[in-house]
Amino acid sequence: MTDDDFRTERDSLGEMQVPADAYWGAQTQRAVENFPVSDATFGRRFIRALGVVKKAAAQANDDLDLVDEETAGHIVAAADEVIAGEHDDQFPVDIFQTGSGTSSNMNANEVIANRATELAGGEVGSRDIHPNDHVNYGQSSNDVIPTAMHIAALEAVENDVLPALETLKEELTAKEDDFEDVVKTGRTHLQDATPVTLGQEFGGYRTQIEKGIQRVKDSRDHLSELALGGTATGTGLNTHPEFPWRAAEYISEETNISFREADNHFEAQAAHDAMSEAHGALRTVAGSLNKIANDLRLLASGPRNGLGEIEQPENQPGSSIMPGKINPVVAESVNQVHKQVVGNDAAIAAGAAEGQIDLNLYKPVLAYNFLQSAKIIANSSEVFAERFVAKLEANREHCADKVEQSMALATALNPAIGYDKASEVAKTALKEDKTVREVAIEKGYLSEDEADEVLDPAKMTDRVILGDE
Repeated sequence: MTDDDFRTERDSLGEMQVPADAYWGAQTQRAVENFPVSDATFGRRFIRALGVVKKAAAQANDDLDLVDEETAGHIVAAADEVIAGEHDDQFPVDIFQTGSGTSSNMNANEVIANRATELAGGEVGSRDIHPNDHVNYGQSSNDVIPTAMHIAALEAVENDVLPALETLKEELTAKEDDFEDVVKTGRTHLQDATPVTLGQEFGGYRTQIEKGIQRVKDSRDHLSELALGGTATGTGLNTHPEFPWRAAEYISEETNISFREADNHFEAQAAHDAMSEAHGALRTVAGSLNKIANDLRLLASGPRNGLGEIEQPENQPGSSIMPGKINPVVAESVNQVHKQVVGNDAAIAAGAAEGQIDLNLYKPVLAYNFLQSAKIIANSSEVFAERFVAKLEANREHCADKVEQSMALATALNPAIGYDKASEVAKTALKEDKTVREVAIEKGYLSEDEADEVLDPAKMTDRVILGDE
């Protein structure tokens, strides 16, 4: 590379050589060189959130006559480009950086300042529009980054996670209705239990997702609080008293989500319990998805030597060596998402609990893990709903055959002949490879008509049996 491939930028520590075509400046370049850790950088959601914060800050500072109107206008225009994703390649800083996220805040300040300078007709690197004095006016990394964290997290929840879970709920509801008359063997401890309908099982899955949706919704209130305006330690030094609520109003307008100034700026910067709480809801949802995916894999196992009660879609060949094999690959993807989310939750729980005095120093890793969880839960839920659940079919004949052979039908004999005789019937049926119905009639405990009445699997799925007229 030649000297023409670089330009000289300056910060308080001196000069740095920066790629000539980069909008970032000296502080970003230092961070790139200081943190060659993981190759993991912030994605679209967080970069967009940084743009939203900087735009709202410029608008509020313009209102308050703290940044001149023309300069603020160029900052807003540059921030709009960041919001739109036009400069995502200009955010190269590794996730594992300074714990306050200062490097990412300065990355945003420098990119927006240089692009705003360019829009104003100036030269990139001239600092005509200054990253600190203009773009970061009235702000600190310590309040900007947690504000961006909450914006990105809540946008991910509102626009990605909740719609995806609603899609899954709808598909589970459709299957609940489709399978309401499919009577099958229930299972507890992976052993035969009293009959249920396939629709009842899917109703359980649908309810899990409904409750998960509500858990996620319940966590939104604390995420809607913004640390912006607390500056370095929560006192608001060097910012206008009206800045926090004005900026929050602009952020709400930009995102179509209601945000507000934090109830307590010291809490908002020193602790990130809201992120931990909200991710706990995501982890619970991931657990629900894992349980449902595991159940459906079991119910579809076979096709000849497993449970085989539902027929799974043929999404792709299942083996590179076994012809005709079809695996529940989409459900397995959901299972793997759960494991990643559990790992993310451990990192978030640890990071959120580790703030010292007036600042939590795990902001980047908290944000990164939360947003990854939200993304993979949303995407896997959509795929699970559309490419697996929606395509499931009930093996009705197989379910009917197997439920008739279940030893657990003997449970319905208890009111008619007592537990001891019912147990005798069940053990004899298993030993002699007969049905409970056959043995109960052979032993003279029930007539054929009584057996038809007492041992009707469909009736056993109804809550009301005793005394039902």
